[in-house]
Amino acid sequence: MGIIFRQSIKGTVVHWIGAIIGMVTMLYIQPKFLKTEEIGLMKVLYESGLLICSFALLGTTSSTIRFFPYFKNNKNKDNGFFFYLLLLPAVGVIIFIPLVIFLKDIIIDFFAEKSALYVEYFNWVIPLILFLVYWITFETYSNVKMRIAVPKLIREIGVRVLLLTIYVMYGFKLLTLTEMVTCTISVYAVAMIVTFCYIRKFDSITLKHDRKFIDKPLQNKILKYIGFLFLATVSGNILNQLDIFMLASLKGLNITGVYTILIYIVAMIDMPSRAITAISSPIAAESLKTDNFEQANNLYRQVSLHQLISGSIIFMFIWINIDNIFAIIPKGETFAPGKWVVLFLGIAKIITMTLNFGGVLISYSRYYYWSLFFSFFIFAAGVATNLLLIPILGMTGAALATLTACILSYSVQQWIVLKKIKGNPYTINTLKQIALILLLTGINYLLPNWSHNPFIDAAYRSIIIGLLTTVLLYKFKISANINTVIDKSIEKIKTYILPKKHDNRK
Repeated sequence: MGIIFRQSIKGTVVHWIGAIIGMVTMLYIQPKFLKTEEIGLMKVLYESGLLICSFALLGTTSSTIRFFPYFKNNKNKDNGFFFYLLLLPAVGVIIFIPLVIFLKDIIIDFFAEKSALYVEYFNWVIPLILFLVYWITFETYSNVKMRIAVPKLIREIGVRVLLLTIYVMYGFKLLTLTEMVTCTISVYAVAMIVTFCYIRKFDSITLKHDRKFIDKPLQNKILKYIGFLFLATVSGNILNQLDIFMLASLKGLNITGVYTILIYIVAMIDMPSRAITAISSPIAAESLKTDNFEQANNLYRQVSLHQLISGSIIFMFIWINIDNIFAIIPKGETFAPGKWVVLFLGIAKIITMTLNFGGVLISYSRYYYWSLFFSFFIFAAGVATNLLLIPILGMTGAALATLTACILSYSVQQWIVLKKIKGNPYTINTLKQIALILLLTGINYLLPNWSHNPFIDAAYRSIIIGLLTTVLLYKFKISANINTVIDKSIEKIKTYILPKKHDNRK
């Protein structure tokens, strides 16, 4: 876990720089310069491209991590792995882009009444699919090569800086709406090209391959895995965007735009988890290749705990300052009715962060086909809850539906993980962390409203709760890794503060 912890910290630095840029973009620039309908348009366009991209990838991301160990040899050669990595999504693109064009009229009818602006710009989804497919493919290749920093830099900082620039230019009337959409789609083309240039720089990639290397047993194993994974993706990925699409269809782009900003507030919770998962997944694949369940489950416990710690602490800071956040962002009164959306989505995000790595283990083990049943279950639960709650409660219903589906689905997934690979992420430290967050949240409600200025109130609450969090986290000994970091930090502070002893001996 040591390498994972160190790598995740480095990745988290990039995430948080990107998070600051993203926070400025989503919580200030977009609300200030874009109408909620336009925010909804940009979100639905991106999610549409991402949804079809997830199908067109044909399981490239997971299958790459799972089967890359089979291609490596003692001479550190990949036996044509890059060729097959490009081939798989190429097949997906050839299948799904024509399918989207064929089904265009049906898709448009779904949004025509409430989201006419999306219908007007629907054609931009087609090139977006292509750009996203190969950007993700190149990024995945870099991850399995344990080169996560630069791809994360491109994703978290590069793309966000470009998007921020585009929105500012639109706000100052330097771009029309059509030009803003065009430039936004082009950003993902730039990200794809730059990521490809990076992997060419650190690795001598080639399209040369030996067809004989993939013998019949390995070929069947790969195809079977991809087939099951694709079916699981069909249901699982639709659910991820289901609330967005149903809100756009049933309530319109205005409500979707408000929901988009609330989603971003919650999205900050899992910033550290992305780095942890990226570096942990290849290690899990190596362990499960040889059915080393003990090592994999130890990894699961460590990842789960640190996901819970980071996610719950970030969410706590968001929740204790939620009223201040709405008071600070432009047009905050438009978004304030979504306070409970943040609560429901935040809890769902923490559950996902804590238990999601169990699904990763299942997908990389010989029991991967169970992920298909899990995906169908979560899809059914998500559709049912969204159809029931969105017409009644609007965006709050969408968030509550997400939380309900999350609780149901991860309960089933954890049962599968426990049954098949004896994976149990819970320890006494899990309970300690939950108790710590509840205690600190309760203390926050005892703090008086010290200032009517939201910036001052947020700073005052965050400093007090932050200090208590650090002290109690260390005192409870919830994470040995975190305690080690704190100990080393204390030693460094002592070195700089305390006077150095001089040796007077001659």
